[in-house]
Amino acid sequence: MKRFTHLFQQIDATTSTNEKVRALQNYFLAEEPEDAVWALYLLLGKTRKRLITSNTLRKIFLQISDISEWLFEDCYAHVGDTAEVISLLLTDTTTTAKTGSEIPLAVWMTEIIPKVKAIESDEELKDLVVSWWASLNPFEVFVLNKVLTGAFRVGASEKLVIKGLAAAVDLSEAELTHRLMGDFAPSIEFYQQLIHADREEQSPSKPYPFFLASPLEGDRFQDDWQRWQAEWKWDGIRSQIIRRADEVFIWSRGEDLVTQQFPELAEFCSILPNGTVLDGEIVCWDGDRPLDFNYLQKRLGRKRVTQKVMDEYPVHVIAYDLLEYEGHDLREKPLSDRRSLLIQLLASMASDRITLSEAVSFHSLEELRLLREQAREKGAEGLVIKAIDSPYLVGRKRGYWWKYKVDPMTLDAVLIYAQAGSGKTRQPIHRLHLCPVEGRRISSVC
Repeated sequence: MKRFTHLFQQIDATTSTNEKVRALQNYFLAEEPEDAVWALYLLLGKTRKRLITSNTLRKIFLQISDISEWLFEDCYAHVGDTAEVISLLLTDTTTTAKTGSEIPLAVWMTEIIPKVKAIESDEELKDLVVSWWASLNPFEVFVLNKVLTGAFRVGASEKLVIKGLAAAVDLSEAELTHRLMGDFAPSIEFYQQLIHADREEQSPSKPYPFFLASPLEGDRFQDDWQRWQAEWKWDGIRSQIIRRADEVFIWSRGEDLVTQQFPELAEFCSILPNGTVLDGEIVCWDGDRPLDFNYLQKRLGRKRVTQKVMDEYPVHVIAYDLLEYEGHDLREKPLSDRRSLLIQLLASMASDRITLSEAVSFHSLEELRLLREQAREKGAEGLVIKAIDSPYLVGRKRGYWWKYKVDPMTLDAVLIYAQAGSGKTRQPIHRLHLCPVEGRRISSVC
């Protein structure tokens, strides 16, 4: 626990990307595999399950502390996070040695913390949590509390974590990103396979890392118009549809397997040849155009999608790209070649369930601006401009794909008051309550 907490502090103490990566690299170089894999699991945000609520931790602290409730609430108003407030206010009145600091992270995650699940009474839970707090220093208590409440996050993006690990194990970031797509069991076996240079490929459901467009920068946009094409940017769920081993898997950009939420798509895509991976946008569809994202939300988060829901909120795929065909990885090929194969594939399917993303040519920035002004009429968010010779890369790589979104709508309003946030919206973020000039109150988070 001590080494992991020290890593957390190093990342939290700097805004330098290089220093964060260096701290991550040094940690993964020195840490044992059983602890490194759990650190990776936490740093990548793979665990979201809440074992104890923040309110329960607050009640436990108030029971064992001389601090009054009003003072705790005043401290919370300044900090905005229960886990951190407790770690800052907690004082150790015993002589208990901080033995918990020396216990490996893996032991905490696999043996100690899971004891919560077997607790049957509030008194037992209080005694267990207090014993943990007594065995850790304040910052370790903070990290523990965040893990317990399912709110653990750190000031390093997934990209930086992978960059640090890649530097430590001497693998490319792109390869590690691909290997880490989706969820994984934090075991020694998984970690050893992950960092092994010549490991065999894994499950047929494995998606590719998504290639993302960067905001358009006028001074970096080249005048060689023949090199570029524009496509409409749709407001749906960016996804990959995978057909391998006679099965269909649908992944969202957030690395969630959403196949069960779109059963009619999975059934239809079973006609795709094995060894096919499509990149596209899932949208709700009405005739010949997509519907607002609010319609699509009716399909999300359901354990079971009924026929009634499928009829009321029909879905459609707008295909952007072809990443794999006949089992061959096409990502290194230019977009023009991938698109040609995609056109052939969709033509052979003869169905309106999947349509090709429209490619629009332009010859000046002014033409591009005029196209963007048509986006709302088409139900789109704007445009994505792609170099026709671009490979399909990982994450955001400037110079190949640019997004050119419509300007947000504005509202003339009077600020009534600002409310300090908490948790994810803790200071300096505030909730602004506005009163539009027309007279109706709205709330927005800034």
